[in-house]
Amino acid sequence: MSFAVIACTYVVAVAAGIGAGALVDDAHPLWVAGVGMVTGTLVLFAGSRAVNNTSMFDAYWSVAPPVVALYFLAVAEPGAPGARQGLVVALVFAWALRLTANWARNWPGLQHEDWRYTAMRTNGHPYWPQSLFGLHLFPTLQVWLGCLALYPALSVGTGAVGALDGLAALVTAGAITIEAVADEQLRAFNRTKVSGDICAVGLWSWSRHPNYLGEQLFWWGLWLFGLSADAGWWWTVVGPLAMTVMFATASIPMLERRSAERRPGWEDYCRRTSVLLPRPPRPI
Repeated sequence: MSFAVIACTYVVAVAAGIGAGALVDDAHPLWVAGVGMVTGTLVLFAGSRAVNNTSMFDAYWSVAPPVVALYFLAVAEPGAPGARQGLVVALVFAWALRLTANWARNWPGLQHEDWRYTAMRTNGHPYWPQSLFGLHLFPTLQVWLGCLALYPALSVGTGAVGALDGLAALVTAGAITIEAVADEQLRAFNRTKVSGDICAVGLWSWSRHPNYLGEQLFWWGLWLFGLSADAGWWWTVVGPLAMTVMFATASIPMLERRSAERRPGWEDYCRRTSVLLPRPPRPI
């Protein structure tokens, strides 16, 4: 039942976003995409309020970019290399399908809400403004910024496919692989762990947050595609930079604090293991 509710809400959100974008289709495609994404976010916010569960929004991170990519492809100017377009769209869909599937496999249903959201409900501040601006609109802004580089890569860039595209493909595909391997290793660990255990196997023995590393690299890879397509769009680097800053200043510190409170061996693990960039574990 929970997945049916989620699926219906997302269909409505995507449809509303497409409709809102069509109403402003004379604006620049970047703004059209932004209007559509915000509209979909507001629908999901209403849905999360209706079921009293902000975790309903979590999959939007991976659902919106493929829709944006298809829109940019539809409005592409003549001359954009089809090889680059096909590669970028394929990688975006591979990332989105894997990430959404991983969310679905781990999600226990509407009876459960992410611990970060439940903590915000009891921090002494009104919850709905925190949810609307901090948990819905802020991530939407981050994803929109990350998708900026898709526009030159898919719509206006006429630069020949070359070595920089190869590097972009390597970074993006490598990022998807890192995330997939890290998530599978964590899932296998969670099947047998007991309270307080720390996942320190595989990639998790080289980095405390390999899944976050992969996510950041994915957005940097998209930017490299945009840069290769048209160097004049270099400023879309604001997208991956925003992602990196968010993970470095919010996502990672929050998870580190929670782990330190709940796992007795966390300090030793931190001394052995890099916080993000992988390296062999240090002896202690």
